Amino acid sequence: MRRARLAVVVVAAACSPPRQRADEAPERPPPKSPGATVDAAVAAVLDGAAVAVSLDAAPDAAPAVAIVDAPMAWSAERAELTLAYRRQHSDPAARDLEIAPRVIVLHYTSGHSAKGTKRYFDKTRIEAGRTKLADAGAVNVSSHYIVDRDGTIYRLQPETRFARHCIGLNHIAIGIENAGDDKRWPLTDAQVAADVALVRDLARRFPITHLLGHHEVMAFRDHPYYVKRDPSYKNDKPDPGAAFMKRVRAELVDLELKAP
Repeated sequence: MRRARLAVVVVAAACSPPRQRADEAPERPPPKSPGATVDAAVAAVLDGAAVAVSLDAAPDAAPAVAIVDAPMAWSAERAELTLAYRRQHSDPAARDLEIAPRVIVLHYTSGHSAKGTKRYFDKTRIEAGRTKLADAGAVNVSSHYIVDRDGTIYRLQPETRFARHCIGLNHIAIGIENAGDDKRWPLTDAQVAADVALVRDLARRFPITHLLGHHEVMAFRDHPYYVKRDPSYKNDKPDPGAAFMKRVRAELVDLELKAP
């Protein structure tokens, strides 16, 4: 049987800070990343170096996904603000930030740097200038993953933690950001491949039923998954776009993940 092999170049702190889009968690030890966290890779992330990491999959098994753990800044204040947001928009009786993921939502950042996006997400509070978002809650936006332009996958926080990344589905959705946009920094072939691999891995680990683009969320408002206590709080987002979603879905037909 042919032995599967996946080679990934891990690069940290190598990108220039962009102008980022980010529109729309108690700390516990995160689960092990699939494919194992390689000590050399972790050291490279911390040192800002680049290292080639080769991961072998066992015969008859799908190749492991290389994921770099890059935890975003977390604090008691952020946990408190996130819980307040969850109570305001999803569940007034919520007592924690645990979610049971059923949906994956793909985004793009409108900037060309995963590093810059993480730096933005590290801020505890939403910036006051984003008045519509600030009026809806003080906690900053974030996602669970960022996929860089070379296809490197960064994990920012546990998949089972509530994060503010899309209206109406935060209580049940894993958010995946892709560094780029549809004009200045079009999303890359490497990002398509990385998103496909990551979605497959998440669907293996969680009972995922739906895969959405951020631009499709408002068309999902009649679904029982969608919960919004303030029906006037909504938006129209273009990311990551129909063309990108078509390419990703074409590689995931066998999973039978639903769309709006």
